[in-house]
Amino acid sequence: VQLQESGGGSVQSGGSLKLSCAASGGTIVGYSMGWFRQAPGKEREGVAIIDADGSTKYADSVTGRCAVSRDNAKNTLYLEMNSLKREDTAIYYCAAEHGSFGSDDSWFPEPADFNYWGQGTQVTVSS
Repeated sequence: VQLQESGGGSVQSGGSLKLSCAASGGTIVGYSMGWFRQAPGKEREGVAIIDADGSTKYADSVTGRCAVSRDNAKNTLYLEMNSLKREDTAIYYCAAEHGSFGSDDSWFPEPADFNYWGQGTQVTVSS
């Protein structure tokens, strides 16, 4: 499956953005999908996961400000981000992995758990 992100851009602090990730070459049904981000000089970190079973997980840093969703009919993953902060500035990547990670809230999947990646979309938040 190939992934292509869109929707990034520049926004002022407190603003909102909605990212999309269109999948091609296969259906995302049965895949767990995730959003990750990487800021300059930092490691890639998880933002939000939507499991193949529909359950969701969020990083503590974005809980309450982001919503991940998927439209299997459109083969598309979304990330709605509100109340954006300067520290949200990063390249945002979508990722996919076949199967379910389960609903254990104590565990957040890591980048190494995903085999399929998009090329990323830049999000810049200015004060």
